[in-house]
Amino acid sequence: MTELHESAGTGPGDAHFAVFPDRADAAAVARSFARPGSRTLAHASGRPWLVGHWHDDEIVTASAGNATLAVIGCCPVEAVQLRRTAARLRDLTELDAPARTLPGSFHLIAALDGQVRVQGTASGLRLVFHTEIDGVRVAATRADTLAAVLGLDPDPQELAVRLLWPAPFPLFETSLWRPVTAVPPQDAVIVAADGRTVRHTRWWTPPEPVRPLAEAAPLIRTALEEAVGARTRQGGVVSCDLSGGLDSTSICFLADRSPAHVVASTWPGRDPADTDLHWAQRAMVHLPDVEHVVWDADASPLVYEDLLGIDDLLDEPTIGVMDRSRVLHHLPGLAARGSRVHLTGIGGDHVAWCSDAYYHRLLRTRPLFALRQLRGYRALWQWPLGGTVRALADSRPYAKWLADGAGRLRGPLPSSVTTSLGWGMAPRLFDWVTPEAERMARRALLDAAATASPLHPDRGLHADLEQIRSCTRVIRQWDGMAARAGLPMASPFLDDRVIEAFLAVRPSERVTPWQYKPVLSAAMRGIVPEDCLRRANKATAAMDAANGLRQHRGDLLALWESSRLEALGLVDGVELPRLAQRPASRGLSDAILYSTIAAEVWLRGLSHSRARTP
Repeated sequence: MTELHESAGTGPGDAHFAVFPDRADAAAVARSFARPGSRTLAHASGRPWLVGHWHDDEIVTASAGNATLAVIGCCPVEAVQLRRTAARLRDLTELDAPARTLPGSFHLIAALDGQVRVQGTASGLRLVFHTEIDGVRVAATRADTLAAVLGLDPDPQELAVRLLWPAPFPLFETSLWRPVTAVPPQDAVIVAADGRTVRHTRWWTPPEPVRPLAEAAPLIRTALEEAVGARTRQGGVVSCDLSGGLDSTSICFLADRSPAHVVASTWPGRDPADTDLHWAQRAMVHLPDVEHVVWDADASPLVYEDLLGIDDLLDEPTIGVMDRSRVLHHLPGLAARGSRVHLTGIGGDHVAWCSDAYYHRLLRTRPLFALRQLRGYRALWQWPLGGTVRALADSRPYAKWLADGAGRLRGPLPSSVTTSLGWGMAPRLFDWVTPEAERMARRALLDAAATASPLHPDRGLHADLEQIRSCTRVIRQWDGMAARAGLPMASPFLDDRVIEAFLAVRPSERVTPWQYKPVLSAAMRGIVPEDCLRRANKATAAMDAANGLRQHRGDLLALWESSRLEALGLVDGVELPRLAQRPASRGLSDAILYSTIAAEVWLRGLSHSRARTP
């Protein structure tokens, strides 16, 4: 069923592909996607169905009757189980049910009676895009794959949107090329038998947060066990981050219960106040079979390192480039120790420690309880009374909040209480962004506000979902970088089943100023020892960011020479070099430059990749 091209053999962890309907004209279009090393999976007719790169360990396929299914990514489903699903399939929307039950992180692709369905993950870690090419609707896991075949340049307005700090939902989920449509993570795309008619169909909705913690804890534990098990069940050697924080420590203890041999990896912080190593060593007392690697703190790359050398193929700008060197630095050493996949605790902050904005609704439904909790938050975060009252009284719908933000793009940064208790952080633009870029960003905001609905009516759950999806946009790119560096990464907290288990917990028990990550602590009790569950903080690496800004200001200066953003009229080519020469400038420590650097680095990488492509 699978036809291998002569130079096939991509490594695991970076599967990407395009999907074609079963038509003769689609077969002609598919030839434009074939590259050295690409693979083809065929329809029953022999015409191309999938063209791209994947490893044998990342794909399971099955056919029965007129239906063919493929799961690409990390999923412990067996071919016989997939075949039973295919045999029962009468309509492509019937795939919603199995898609909501399978563990792991994967794309699900189906063909039935000439129709094609493609979906990624609800987390947004695996995405889907589509466009029309020569009259054929083609879907793909990367937007740039489609744009390259069409010969498109990025849309300047989309780039202006990405200069916002931050770009709010739904603006950060669009493609950078106007003819390429992004499929929302909760939707699947279905292409009709004519090969051109296309529709989106919703397959995922978040759980209502109504489950008591006592009932939820064992379900969360099971979901995490299955997520880690999906990566460790084959045995061999796996590596895990072990910062000593609750997230990575939980993953490490779960991996230790698997058939795999575990190598734990700890980066001590440069800051003398950083306690990561202490907590990691505390965990290691209970992990006698785990090999512990402690890296030299001074060898850890700083933030902003090697920005000029980044040549990864990315399909959108990502603030992840700022930490790219730090993320990848230890992977070759772990691969040399035999690791076949590196597990991280990334995502734990987003699912186990959630938005304070739930108290906007709780104040109205359980006022006495909410007031008691809010007093704790005020003490914890130093929220002023007046600002807290104003934030809680703000009942603007999401669309109105978006539209209002369009008129305040040059205003001061909003207060933390406004951000924490509202719909999120209102977007801002800064002095180096041109009036033309501001005009385009404002227009995009107002256009979105005309039709936008929040991810959930409860602003707490909306904020949680937006933060998860913002996080996965970065991790998606890091995963590709890690695979290219030779050791795939995986983040079990960001599997859909894990996210669902956490989101289902009642917010009154999940969000509290009195306890650090109470849900994760309850779920891991009995797996992670009590003395490891007592940690109530995490390191911030603020010193590494500040030092990086000072040490790499020469690279930042070079970045703005012949700036692609300046050539497009989106940034001021005088103001940015001036800022690079003054790394202690007010506001830079708050990462307000990140979105601009991300866009510039991405445009440089895009031009370099085009120069390399024959």
